[in-house]
Amino acid sequence: METGPDFREEHVLGGHTIVLRHICADDAAELRRAFRELSPESRYRRFLGIAGNLDDAAIAYLTCVDQKDHVAIVAVTDSLDLKSERGVGVARFVRSKDDPAVAEAAVTVVDDMQRIGLGTLLMRTLARAALERGIERFRAEVLESNEIVVNALREAGAREVARGEGTLVLDVPLTGGDNVVRRALRLAAQNVNAFLRRLLPPEVTA
Repeated sequence: METGPDFREEHVLGGHTIVLRHICADDAAELRRAFRELSPESRYRRFLGIAGNLDDAAIAYLTCVDQKDHVAIVAVTDSLDLKSERGVGVARFVRSKDDPAVAEAAVTVVDDMQRIGLGTLLMRTLARAALERGIERFRAEVLESNEIVVNALREAGAREVARGEGTLVLDVPLTGGDNVVRRALRLAAQNVNAFLRRLLPPEVTA
């Protein structure tokens, strides 16, 4: 398995050396810091409905994962003083309890590292990890009015599985490996990641 427990990859994006690896409990403090520094717009788009700072229960949920049904891959780079790592992005999926071939996915990138291809890299890596663990489709809940995302998902072969108040729930196939699928997954994951709110314990999202 390429994305097994010892997974580690190094990439260069926008002049930055980026390391991808699995998240671990030691990342708690850095995750808290990175979340705190997200702009209000980024928080809203990625963590719909979660305001303020992440508490200990949320941090534990997001960092202590089994890397099988809940997989999280972090992107880190050297801090300015070169003495520590700085977290700059995270991609995760959580397998559906009702259908083990389906998972919901999310990607978050800190504001100053957006638009250099990091979100795409994280989503491509997450899709690879999902396929290796038997996931066949990523489920995305998107605003029905967001025609760019909806059309991209449908172009990639997404199938509508449910509707909500102003939202569509679509399953995007991970097989095929073409750029259309990757672009659709990236758009979906970066625009509506409300699933984290649904999966966190009620006391975390209150």
